[in-house]
Amino acid sequence: MWALLVLIGAASVSAHLQDLSFDGQKVFRVIPQNDEQVEILNSLASIMQVDFWQPDSVALVRPKMQVDFRVEAEKSFEVEDLLKESGVEYQVLIDNLQAALEAQFDSKARTGGHSYEKYNNWDTIAAWTADIAAQNPDLVSRSVIGQTYEGRPMYLLKMGKSGPNKKAIFLDCGFHAREWISPAFCQWFVKEAVETYGKDTTMTTLLNNLDFYVLPVFNIDGYVYTWTKDRMWRKTRSKNANSGCYGTDPNRNFDAGWCTTGASKNPCSSIYCGSAPESEKETKALADFIREHLSTIKAYLTVHSYSQLLLFPYSYTYALPPDYQELNSIASAASQRLASLYNTKYTYGPAAKTIYPAAGGSDDWAYDQGIKYAFTFELRDTGRHGFLLPESEIKPTCEETLLAVKYIANYVLEHLY
Repeated sequence: MWALLVLIGAASVSAHLQDLSFDGQKVFRVIPQNDEQVEILNSLASIMQVDFWQPDSVALVRPKMQVDFRVEAEKSFEVEDLLKESGVEYQVLIDNLQAALEAQFDSKARTGGHSYEKYNNWDTIAAWTADIAAQNPDLVSRSVIGQTYEGRPMYLLKMGKSGPNKKAIFLDCGFHAREWISPAFCQWFVKEAVETYGKDTTMTTLLNNLDFYVLPVFNIDGYVYTWTKDRMWRKTRSKNANSGCYGTDPNRNFDAGWCTTGASKNPCSSIYCGSAPESEKETKALADFIREHLSTIKAYLTVHSYSQLLLFPYSYTYALPPDYQELNSIASAASQRLASLYNTKYTYGPAAKTIYPAAGGSDDWAYDQGIKYAFTFELRDTGRHGFLLPESEIKPTCEETLLAVKYIANYVLEHLY
């Protein structure tokens, strides 16, 4: 078997970015049964480019964990042979990634402009932020909280009826560039707020009594890159000193147990923690904004994909947060609310114990700043489409997630501290 591994490795030092077609690339799922099988995956990752979808890196793989990973087309048969030969059970989740990529765009709403039921590129989203604020001046205002590494403005929408001493909830989407369903949810949330204000009792009460800060896309440079160059890009696009590898994982870049566990100091890693906490302009802009508004922000919600999880602190330690009981019961009730629409099952709990430890996350950081209600959503699905969720699933995904977000927001309103 090791001879086979060496053979595969020899041919495999490919350029990081081809002119990217994903034709023939496969996504595999394995559940390693023991340390030896984990070691086989480690060896595989050491000799060829393996893109880990779930968990985020081979370093996080443990026995009995479900592991999804992508390999280049010309390696896929060799990988299958290796898994068979070493007795690792596997299934092919996606047989041809290019076909899956094209199949994402199955929305009937093929308008030229912005649509809530399709994936919108950054220019379309940026224009939409201006339009939605202009059309709903009593409810929405737009500001810029910073600039990305490549100089794009980070637009923030503030939603709510104006009133004195209002508390707020911060909601962000699009931390990881390839998780397209995430920005789609932030846009949907804004749409629902403006369209149902005055009609839906809960939404009206929320907007009368709370402000919502919505950051539709956090990692804008990375998002643009997924539209123009590499659909599977995850990190930011900053240049790393003394390395040909670009980008930092922004969700490992916050000052919360920074780079201690489940993060990497290697700039080429998909979970690179950055050169220092808040080394990324985007991270710093978000952290500065939240620090400036700490007296008013009472909840922090961040939206990722995929795996259907509702997580809360901590990620950087197995220790439970002081508010564990309360956060767990909110997550339980919010998950039930979410499932009530399409019976989509979510797993909930403290992140390190529920999935795996990962330091430097935004929710842990927000919680440690004193924002008690800090939650991370991992939206649909559980791997059938992974990061390539078809547009036909945007509406049901957003509808069910909205129920959970409204539940949490209403809870926060009734338990202000």
